[in-house]
Amino acid sequence: MKDRRAEQALNVLGEPLAPCSLDPLTGFYRDGCCNTGYDDTGIHTVCVRVSAKFLAFSKQRGNDLSTPAPQFGFEGLKPGDQWCLCAGRWKEALDAGAAPPVVLAATHEETLAILPLADLKRHAVDLS
Repeated sequence: MKDRRAEQALNVLGEPLAPCSLDPLTGFYRDGCCNTGYDDTGIHTVCVRVSAKFLAFSKQRGNDLSTPAPQFGFEGLKPGDQWCLCAGRWKEALDAGAAPPVVLAATHEETLAILPLADLKRHAVDLS
């Protein structure tokens, strides 16, 4: 996996990667995009629109994304927020029936090494 910040990153549709969220500021590199590189071992490449069901699922699995953690500058997520999620966590949520919707334009192409495009498209919020 290359560090895609040095060049124009692409999304899962082969187009330039769109920002996922600036408020809350997301991304492994906190650049608003689901960029990735060798140091992103969690592969935070899936741009999702979090749902209450997913937040509850994630908390139950030990990753509480809804509770603020001010020591890390994290205000906590609420339903409707967009966030760069680990591809493996999205797959885990999918298998449990709790996958949050995906923003394909902001989901990094490296996601396709882990997840099939068909699964992502079935949960896409930005397909017309």
